[in-house]
Amino acid sequence: MRAVLWCNGDSPNPELVSKLLHDATLFGIDGGADKAIAAGFEVSEVIGDLDSVDIADWKGRSTLLSDDSSSDLAKSFDLLSERGFTEVNVVGIDGGSSDHILGIWAALTEAPLGLSVQLHHSNGITKRLHPADGSLDFVIPKGDEFSVFALQDCQQVSISGARWNLNSEPLKFSSKGLHNQSLGENISISTDGILAVIFGS
Repeated sequence: MRAVLWCNGDSPNPELVSKLLHDATLFGIDGGADKAIAAGFEVSEVIGDLDSVDIADWKGRSTLLSDDSSSDLAKSFDLLSERGFTEVNVVGIDGGSSDHILGIWAALTEAPLGLSVQLHHSNGITKRLHPADGSLDFVIPKGDEFSVFALQDCQQVSISGARWNLNSEPLKFSSKGLHNQSLGENISISTDGILAVIFGS
């Protein structure tokens, strides 16, 4: 099953959301639910600590996630995984404070195994790659850029088919993977830790 999570940041492109909602269920995280409604979308349920919405407006369509040890986004990943969702696309994540933005990236390290997660920015997409996912294989036009960031210490990261490749090499959270380039052929990435693979728009 597929889900779309609408966060309480800058509102995403409606055309993008419409495409993502094909065979998917839309959830709002706190105030993101109201923003989705205002944009003309039908929200199945609002989830989170519910401190940014009027609960009366969501009677029977809200789930309180009260654990303060992780963010609403991280808790939402857990909830949707428990409900059997296998793919989550996240929108409404741009803008906001620096700690909020960094918290979004941190939530990628907490997402459960078996959950495919994509973050949709105004200028690109971030794909969470977990060792359990196997390799990530894709083709983008020659010269297009992509970036690979280790969200935790990795001992064996491999990148093939790109301008700069890695062969089972260690990779830590650093700028080393910034702005790699496609050669116009299949690119394959594998890892023993969690990576964020970012594609430009």
